[in-house]
Amino acid sequence: MRIAVTGSIATDHLMAFPGKFADQLVADQLENVSLSFLVDELEIRKGGVAANIAFGLGSLGMSPVLVGAVGADFEQYRTWLEDHGVDTKSVHVSQNKHTARFVCTTDQTQNQIASFYPGAMAESSSIELGPIADRTGGLDLVIVSPNDPDAMVKHTEECRAAGYPFAADPSQQLARLEGETVRTLVEGASYLFTNEYETALLKRSTGWSHDEVLQRVGTWVMTHGGEGVVIESTQHDPVRVSAVPDVSEVEPTGVGDAFRSGFLWGLSVKLPTERAAQVGSTLASFVLETIGTQEYVLQRSTFSDRVARAYGADAAAEIESKLRV
Repeated sequence: MRIAVTGSIATDHLMAFPGKFADQLVADQLENVSLSFLVDELEIRKGGVAANIAFGLGSLGMSPVLVGAVGADFEQYRTWLEDHGVDTKSVHVSQNKHTARFVCTTDQTQNQIASFYPGAMAESSSIELGPIADRTGGLDLVIVSPNDPDAMVKHTEECRAAGYPFAADPSQQLARLEGETVRTLVEGASYLFTNEYETALLKRSTGWSHDEVLQRVGTWVMTHGGEGVVIESTQHDPVRVSAVPDVSEVEPTGVGDAFRSGFLWGLSVKLPTERAAQVGSTLASFVLETIGTQEYVLQRSTFSDRVARAYGADAAAEIESKLRV
């Protein structure tokens, strides 16, 4: 199964300030703020929704095609992704902008001062899917994940025109997109991914009821954090899969991306929907207990043991028979 993952590619620069921001602010001088904080720690993490999903698919043995825009500073990140099975040949490199970057400083009371630089991501709309399909021998699924809004619309419309099945994953962009744009991104999707809050946003922005959304997509995958996932379609009864229990929660960033990777990998190897969701939930649990979205390491035995503990021996045996990690 040839999967192209379109969306954001970014790096996170995370710093820790040992004091409190509030102690450095002078109430009557807030219009003239000029502050510099000496930080104790700096962590540079690889991220971006598309890169996270592609990394997960690659870690499970696939060769997903990453589609997005980066700067010339991407080369080290490119090597990392390629070493984990990701095809980066279709990543656009900007001539004058850096890769998207999130810079955040957190104080000892968990207050944050942050900036997001979209950079090269703004050039994602220049990428066309046709040449990618020609290079790879066709596309069985295109994931349209959060990105520059124009790029999201363009990729979706290209999929419809060319007949590429696509997965709509508007995610955090739902908060800023107009209703008509959201309707464009969702209509005709083979798969729609939302979490509980995004489900409410999607219905509000589109004006569609729950059933009206279902009529417009093939399968609607709704994640509910610790409550698990519900998968609905007009073609079958709802499928409910619980989250993996007893996981040490360290950092939730990237958990949803990992679920998508595991779920789509499961479908690609012809697992039933329930089993695919169990794979997704298991992969998500590894990210939840890890600092960083791409810092987990998969081992066949460890993965299978976790599936068995969460979903039983039969599930573990069926899933392990497909694993190539």
